[in-house]
Amino acid sequence: MVKVLVVDDEELVRLTLRQMLESEGHDVLEARNGREAVAIQNKTPADIVLTDIIMPEQEGIETIIQLRRQDPNLRIIAISGGGRMKNLDFLRVAANVGADATLTKPFTTDELVEVIRGCMVD
Repeated sequence: MVKVLVVDDEELVRLTLRQMLESEGHDVLEARNGREAVAIQNKTPADIVLTDIIMPEQEGIETIIQLRRQDPNLRIIAISGGGRMKNLDFLRVAANVGADATLTKPFTTDELVEVIRGCMVD
């Protein structure tokens, strides 16, 4: 069991991810954007941050960079459906700036669990 900070501006996505993760025995924290995520991570550190890329206030790429600077050992998983600009590979950029793994929305609980396990083994 790990503590996962879920960062997504869509409430339904956060709720779905919470249910997926809790069904696997994980503790879940939630943030609506990167700025909120950094504040939560500073106050109540999670083992893994699962962050969307396209969000208001502070997007995922900036959040990954900031979290990686603060804690080089933090496990970060970037998620994205691509938004309106599917031609720009946001997940590749996320990996280049420090995400340990990436997932394309939509994904299954099994896919998410496998990526989390992989991050915790490294």
